[in-house]
Amino acid sequence: MIYADLKDAKRYRGIHPRLDQALELLTEDFLRSVPTQRTELDGSALFVTRFDGKTSADDARLFEYHRRYLDIFTVVAGTEQVDIAAPENMTVEKQQDDYWGCKGRAEQAVILRPGSFLVLFPGDAHRPGTAVQEPGAVSRIVFKILIEEK
Repeated sequence: MIYADLKDAKRYRGIHPRLDQALELLTEDFLRSVPTQRTELDGSALFVTRFDGKTSADDARLFEYHRRYLDIFTVVAGTEQVDIAAPENMTVEKQQDDYWGCKGRAEQAVILRPGSFLVLFPGDAHRPGTAVQEPGAVSRIVFKILIEEK
């Protein structure tokens, strides 16, 4: 997991070539242009989507993790808490493709505001969309980056 400011994104280059591509795009101009439909940047190996919604105080929502994809989360409007936990402390409720939906307790939390980003590696269980204080509107950008081929 990496939590940092957008201005520092390029410091994390060198981990994976597709991550480097996404880090180059972590600019305010690019993020404002991301539509709500999936936008492929390198086919299914690298794509980005904007999600407009409302944060929730419901801590019964599922966590998720992936084994093949890395996620980058950032917000362009509003704030949200992303709860983090180790998947070995979770109970899997759903599994489809590269999605494992699970229940458990948050072990850490990260607050995302415009200007910050969070990189979640394969195996980092996370629950985005948690209200920081009160539920409110949020516009989240998610990059999905294929790290491990089948």
